[in-house]
Amino acid sequence: MSALIHHFVVHRLIVNDEGKINAVPRESCLTVTPEIEQLAHQINHSFNAKPGKGVGHFIAQSQQGESDESQDISGFSTSLSEFLSAQKNNESEVASTFHQFSVQATDKLIKALVDTGSVETGFLIFCQYEFLATQYLMITLLNTRAHVEVNQALELTSREHLDLARMQLAVRIDLTQWQIQPEQQRYISFIKGRMGRKVSDFFMEFIGCEELVDVKQQNKQLVATVDAYLASEQLDQQEQEGHRQEVKAYFKEKIDSGETLSIAELSARLPSDEQTQRDFAAYTELLETPLEKDIQPDPAALRQLAKYTGQGGGVSLSFERKLLGDRIIFDAASDTLIIKGVPPNLKDQLVRQSKGPQ
Repeated sequence: MSALIHHFVVHRLIVNDEGKINAVPRESCLTVTPEIEQLAHQINHSFNAKPGKGVGHFIAQSQQGESDESQDISGFSTSLSEFLSAQKNNESEVASTFHQFSVQATDKLIKALVDTGSVETGFLIFCQYEFLATQYLMITLLNTRAHVEVNQALELTSREHLDLARMQLAVRIDLTQWQIQPEQQRYISFIKGRMGRKVSDFFMEFIGCEELVDVKQQNKQLVATVDAYLASEQLDQQEQEGHRQEVKAYFKEKIDSGETLSIAELSARLPSDEQTQRDFAAYTELLETPLEKDIQPDPAALRQLAKYTGQGGGVSLSFERKLLGDRIIFDAASDTLIIKGVPPNLKDQLVRQSKGPQ
């Protein structure tokens, strides 16, 4: 991430001796050093790589029918707006204003935890940065993990590091879109769940966010639509696989950059019918359930583009799409798959089983 880091601060959530969640706030923002820039890059990369994120917007009280006036139900967006106004007006000590905002937000998170009866501890990180002329705010709660180091004297020492691989609580707000196009209602993205549990129970209450788009479902629909479109173009298997690889490359490009993918851009990478002037974008407009014009890419979609997978009735199968019609033959009429060239380790097991006890 070649980004400009404006502010970076970390606080800590602990459980005190009385069993209550407390905050241990840092006194000020951290000085942005190369190490902080590298950490911000790693956090952003980990967030982009997480599958199954949600997209939404700040929800106002009036949307719940509780008031005729639009009010910030959590107080978070009001505090954030006040900070951004101070930053826009070039007020002095903007860093201290960001720090103050982060402390207020930490208190709101603790309240949300108490309200939902949840217990979470760790290091709460707030990072405001600019990437490709877009301002973002990243908030994530991370725990640490012990690792052992060996020095030149061959002595072992134990150290703690932030466990980015297990990032489960994180939200990224597109500040630029929120300020310029709030009506789009797609400026907040967040990690949705952990082991079947929705984070929204307390993290979304903390932000005051309402989910608008199911990113996972949108990506599934997009991949299925790409398959249907390529099939409708009467391309042979090799041509379809080539275009699918192009789609896969486009997905990865957007995931790595943290940008949304565009149906118009994707359409330009897929074949079109010059006679009817029909392209992929036009094809999607005829769908019974239309696709969003811009979709946040889900890393899980890369696997869908690369492989066919399925399980049920005690059978689990997974194979590369390019093998269909070559080593893998599907007969829809008889509901069977023929596999040519059984994997050696599987073949060895089957051969030994067929011979019976020796």
